[in-house]
Amino acid sequence: MSHTRLAVFDVDGTLIDSQHNIVSAMTQAWMKLGLGMPRPAKVRGIIGLSLVEACGALMPFAPYSVHRAMAEAYKEAFRALHLLPDSMEPLFPGVYEALDALEEQGWLLGLATGKSLRGVESFLEAYGLEDRFVTIQTADDNPSKPNPAMLLRAAAEVGVDPADMVMIGDTSFDMMMASAARSTAIGVSWGYHSLEELQSAGAQFIIDSYDNLAEVMAAMSGERR
Repeated sequence: MSHTRLAVFDVDGTLIDSQHNIVSAMTQAWMKLGLGMPRPAKVRGIIGLSLVEACGALMPFAPYSVHRAMAEAYKEAFRALHLLPDSMEPLFPGVYEALDALEEQGWLLGLATGKSLRGVESFLEAYGLEDRFVTIQTADDNPSKPNPAMLLRAAAEVGVDPADMVMIGDTSFDMMMASAARSTAIGVSWGYHSLEELQSAGAQFIIDSYDNLAEVMAAMSGERR
C-alpha cells in the first residue's frame, strides 16, 4: 500500500437495523410532550441526523425549545427501551465478513454517526467491535450531517487525504457529507432512504449487500480481490 485509505461507516441503517427502537422512542417522546404521534415513515426519514436537528426536521415550525425537549424525551425513552430484553438492534448480514475483507485489503475503518458516543460504545460492546475502528465521529463533538465536519475530522485524526476516504451509508445525509468532503460516497440499498434519494444526493456506487462491498472498493482502487 502506497498510502493510507479510510473506510468510514454510518451506524443506524447501515451496520445495524435500529429503526424499530428509534421510531418507538420518538413516538413515546411525542406522546409525553402531548404532540400526538409522528408518522413512522417520517421518523425513518430523519435517521442519521443528530438528535436535535432530527427533532427540528420532524417539527420544523416548532420553537427550538420544543426541539430540545423532544430530544431529551427521546433519549429517556430510548434508554428505557434498551433495558428491555427484546430490544436488540440486529446487525445487517455480512457486516463482520465485510470488515474483515476491507482490513485484508489494507483499509483502515472508521465510524461517522448521528448517535452519541454513549450509544456507539453500547453498540460496539454488544457486537464485540470495540477494537475495529481507528476513528469514531459522533454527534457529541461534530455538527450534524450533511456537514462534512465528521469526515474531515476523521481524515485529520488518521492522517489520510479526504480523497482517499470512502463513506458507506444508507441516507442522503451520508452521501451529501461525503460529497462535501470530496470523498467517495457508497450507498447501501437496505437502509432508510430510497435509491433515488441516495443517487440524487451524490452516491457514486450503491451496493445491495455486504457481499459486494470489498469487490467494489477493490475495483475503485484498481485492485483485484
